[in-house]
Amino acid sequence: MNGQELRDALRGEMANTTPPPPLSTGAALAAARRAQFRRRALWTSLGSAAVVLAVTGFAVVTTPDDLVYQPAGQGPLVSLDATGDTKEPWPTGPDGKPQEDRTARAGSQHDRGVHLLNEVVAVVPTGYTAPEDPANQPADQRTLRTHQAQFEEKVDGVDRWSYLSSVAVAQGDRTGRVIVEVHDAGTQLATEPCALARDFWGMQGECQLETVGAAQVGVVVRPGNDDRLDQWSAYRHPDGVVVYVAQGAKLDESRPGLTTLPFAVPQLAALAVDERFHLR
Repeated sequence: MNGQELRDALRGEMANTTPPPPLSTGAALAAARRAQFRRRALWTSLGSAAVVLAVTGFAVVTTPDDLVYQPAGQGPLVSLDATGDTKEPWPTGPDGKPQEDRTARAGSQHDRGVHLLNEVVAVVPTGYTAPEDPANQPADQRTLRTHQAQFEEKVDGVDRWSYLSSVAVAQGDRTGRVIVEVHDAGTQLATEPCALARDFWGMQGECQLETVGAAQVGVVVRPGNDDRLDQWSAYRHPDGVVVYVAQGAKLDESRPGLTTLPFAVPQLAALAVDERFHLR
């Protein structure tokens, strides 16, 4: 793929994305920050070779901050505020100094991200495996397990964080993925269950309500034009913590996808309510 083909592919990917519904000013800012965080998914369908061709000619891409960005993976290591959308310093790390970007690489927030990853691995159903990344994995190869703790914003003087973990799920030689993303209480995401579900990564789709005990969970059972994932559930706990659980039949273009998704819709809804993902 040459440079022109890459640009055409990116334009096509953006053109096929269904725009989210209008948001308030505060919600729009939060959504823009999340969209910047998620934009890595646009690179997935292009493959690492195109990224190499268009940007650096090497297997990894470096940012102006000299941080490594892995386009085909979940949970980038790149600064998410390179354009300077905040004047406040980043949260203070365990060394007593401000973080270098939105991502916590040590301390209690980072540990929550690790905990979330372990819990996601633990719920992989019987009949599927959660393979680990091989030692000395090439930098241009998509990672199989990732986690990230990301600073979102400061609300009333309190830092609000989100946590994302992505786990490759395999059945034989076929591989898909399960993703769990958790937002601290205080987020400006929607309240109504299906509106909340459609807030996930700005993706739209056909949503239905699922009842889990006394909880109402929004589940997108069929995506719109954005096919990064196949189904996802969304639940806001009474204390305001938001949990998304998503599944996709395909991990990347280099591996055959799953023929059957790991979870049925009721199971996907139940996982969004599951206390193991209720990070506090």
